[in-house]
Amino acid sequence: MKKIERALLSLTDKSGIEGFARELEQMGIEILSTGGTAKKMRDCGIKVKDVAEFTGFPEMLDGRVKTLHPKVHGGILAQKGNPEHVRQMQAHDLQAIDLVAVNLYAFEKTVANPACTLGEAIENIDIGGPAMLRSSAKNFQDVTVIVDPADYPQVLAEIKATGNTTLKTRFRLAVKVFALTSAYDTAIVTWLKSVDAEANPYFK
Repeated sequence: MKKIERALLSLTDKSGIEGFARELEQMGIEILSTGGTAKKMRDCGIKVKDVAEFTGFPEMLDGRVKTLHPKVHGGILAQKGNPEHVRQMQAHDLQAIDLVAVNLYAFEKTVANPACTLGEAIENIDIGGPAMLRSSAKNFQDVTVIVDPADYPQVLAEIKATGNTTLKTRFRLAVKVFALTSAYDTAIVTWLKSVDAEANPYFK
């Protein structure tokens, strides 16, 4: 079993991240991050590499494009036991990302405000987060994916014991991802259907 060497943490709900990231760091795991998550960890003295440095490509378009890059998704989706995948990773200088902890822009909280505009709602539709989560969950054979801080203790315990999580744990966590992204998309569709395009000033 390959040991976890690199983690990507990008969180809206940052509860418990300091302790989780600190333990990953103490186990020698490199931490990649973005924006406010990176700042919070640095403020706690935790060493972090910005995703922009990892990819060699800056965040852009007001943060709309941060993690949508082959070095991120290639690092997540590559099957480590597939010789052709390994060859392509080496050819394109891709590094494996073994653990992903992501949660999503708070769309439902945003639209719960009666004053929320369509423009504000649209800006709170997460794109990169669901893409990373689904990539990680699809490749649960090789990637540990976390959407719930309640799973931090078990993940840490397993990594401490063997250097990685068990396949059964990775599968359980992957199922949680698809449940979350399904509910997230349903919330977006439900709210957008409630918008009256004839009366909404966004369309004027």
